Amino acid sequence: MATIKHLRIVFMGTPHFAVGIFKALLQAGHNIVAVVTAPDRPAGRGRKMNASAVKEFALENDVPVLQPTNLKDPMFLGDLRALEADLQVVVAFRMLPKVVWQMPAKGTFNLHASLLPQYRGAAPINWAIMNGETKTGVTTFFIDDKIDTGAIILKKETEIGPEDTAGSLHDHLMELGARAVLETVDLIGRDKALPRPQVVQEPLREAPKLNKEICRLDFERSLKALYDFIRGLSPYPAAWCTLHNGEEAAMLKVFKVRPEVARHDHPSGTLLSGKKELKVAVRDGFLNIMELQLQGKRKMKVTDFLNGHKLLENAYVS
Repeated sequence: MATIKHLRIVFMGTPHFAVGIFKALLQAGHNIVAVVTAPDRPAGRGRKMNASAVKEFALENDVPVLQPTNLKDPMFLGDLRALEADLQVVVAFRMLPKVVWQMPAKGTFNLHASLLPQYRGAAPINWAIMNGETKTGVTTFFIDDKIDTGAIILKKETEIGPEDTAGSLHDHLMELGARAVLETVDLIGRDKALPRPQVVQEPLREAPKLNKEICRLDFERSLKALYDFIRGLSPYPAAWCTLHNGEEAAMLKVFKVRPEVARHDHPSGTLLSGKKELKVAVRDGFLNIMELQLQGKRKMKVTDFLNGHKLLENAYVS
């Protein structure tokens, strides 16, 4: 019988978040026999083919790579079976067909960046902050035939700080997730895992994939809601609005703000600017913009923006 460190593991993932987990498994001495990741995709102005972060890390560490376009393709399934994996570990990948997740003798488990069953879906880190949560965590669970609904192996909880962004929480949960995955592999390897069904408690909050319209700012919302919304989308994909400056209108991304509770008579969306500050009026105060990016320009601090752009007295955002 194979020892824990000699379990044949196939790792499945694509983005940078998954690399942190993959790296922890390798550093702990686990036997990663191959990775499965997304096909190379064209990106940038030159449409150059880009490999996933997981593929790049795998090649740097001499780990074989599979990149199926179709997870039910007979050739891919044959290659996967030939690896004779004992266990499959999935982090930030796509939904697996039953023929794939049922293949290893010890099963297939997924790491999800939330405390399931809350925030099932593609963007749990963003939505937890956007919704003003003060705690989150990671969950490992055995995959079943639905999305993020399988039996839970373990959870690890952490706080969301009042100034956390999607970026800072991403990095923290990647470290927490690495520890969770290592513990889960150990439990499964020693036949000590005790998976338990997810208990759904209302209200159940989802974490759907983000799109441009979801990320648009609504300045009729409260100061707190807008502050959470902006940091939950920073640095990517970023909250945005339209800057109206006289006859000109352009997309404006907002990355960092400081909330200021105050009474005022300005309509929501009104811009108030000085030499070193730019504020947006909302119903119960102001958003002091600190980092932003105007359409076609680089990301910059607000002082640099104000030095290079003249805002008219009637400028506003919507």
